[in-house]
Amino acid sequence: MACRSGCCCGSGPINEDNARFLLLALFIILYLLCGAAVFSALEQPKEREAKERWAQRFEHFSQRYNLSKTDLNNFLRNYEEANVAGIRVDTVRPRWDFAGAFYFVGTVVSTIGFGMTTPATIGGKVFLMFYGLLGCAATILFFNLFLERVITVIAVVLKSCYERRHNKAALPPNIQQVSGGNGAGGAGGSGGGNKGQDLAGWKPSVYCVMFILGAAAILVSCCASLMYSAAEGWGYLDSLYFCFVAFSTIGFGDMVSSQQVVYEGHATAAYRLGNFFFILTGVCCIYSLFNVISIVIKQVLNWLLRRLEAPCRCCLPSRGHHPHRRPRRNVVAPGHLRTRRDPSIETDAINESETDTGRRMSGEMISMRDFLAANKVNLAIMQKQLSEMAIGHPRQSSSSSRQNGFSGGVGALGIMNNRLAETSVDR
Repeated sequence: MACRSGCCCGSGPINEDNARFLLLALFIILYLLCGAAVFSALEQPKEREAKERWAQRFEHFSQRYNLSKTDLNNFLRNYEEANVAGIRVDTVRPRWDFAGAFYFVGTVVSTIGFGMTTPATIGGKVFLMFYGLLGCAATILFFNLFLERVITVIAVVLKSCYERRHNKAALPPNIQQVSGGNGAGGAGGSGGGNKGQDLAGWKPSVYCVMFILGAAAILVSCCASLMYSAAEGWGYLDSLYFCFVAFSTIGFGDMVSSQQVVYEGHATAAYRLGNFFFILTGVCCIYSLFNVISIVIKQVLNWLLRRLEAPCRCCLPSRGHHPHRRPRRNVVAPGHLRTRRDPSIETDAINESETDTGRRMSGEMISMRDFLAANKVNLAIMQKQLSEMAIGHPRQSSSSSRQNGFSGGVGALGIMNNRLAETSVDR
């Protein structure tokens, strides 16, 4: 009671999830401020230079052709309206034929939204609201399922490599040279028992998964940049810039691929097919990489929270038991701070009682009929059910104290933590 009333912050203990949320919000605000300062310092001089150059050209053009500035401004406004409708000075492909419309809906459902094509009619704008709602949701689900399968493949490959290294390290050199025999068989049998115990709880490291996904994203971006440089005439760095903007679904629209009617020296149909393939593959890779990086960020936040426990333990939950404190949940600690039971990511979640009247755990099992009847919109439960449907059977917990399969997060983050925690089960 003394700790609760005598808190140096003037309030009671803060739930660890709330503390992590506040710390992340503070980090994002500081990150935005630093980014704004850097971009302002880099881009503002260029903007001022371009504005002065445009004012000089505008004045020179008005005097040369004896045009009033008002008429010239009106003409430029008319051109801006035409530009929004898709009219360009250079010859470009039609915006709203079937191929152009297909390219547009692809940028909509993938949330890239380049902005070079936008609906101008009321009917098109209204239809886009409903079309984008369903299309974006389905595409995000596709990305989640893609992420699930990528993590499964990576985990299987990493576990196979780990087993090979473990087998070589477990067998003595003299036994490795012997092929057969009772002595080798006995040693192999005992080694197999030790191997089974050592590999029972093995899981891949999140840092290794992040490295593999990062390498895959870089490889796809470099290959796509070569294609864009040759077809579009962009510089290689500009092509890399376009790849990041497009693959990360930022989609500024200052550079857009596959907009010319015909590409000289290139098969137009083949190039557009390659453009579609690279954008789809790049978006999936960057999406998966972002989710892995989010886990690493969560580890850093947990490390900061543990460092902040020292000056003010009454504000943040500590490891010890406290009668007024709820159990720790959704904790992913950095590898060098947690107990090293295996070289992998780990979720130190402790389930609340099923009879607890507090907030339900995100991984709590519930049928779809009960879900609809109770009208509880819980994305984590839906993602858990979808994950189990994709696997083909409910996930069996490896420990009675760890029944929360989605303790590591919600949505794609939950899928990522699930996959990293399930690699000890052969699929």
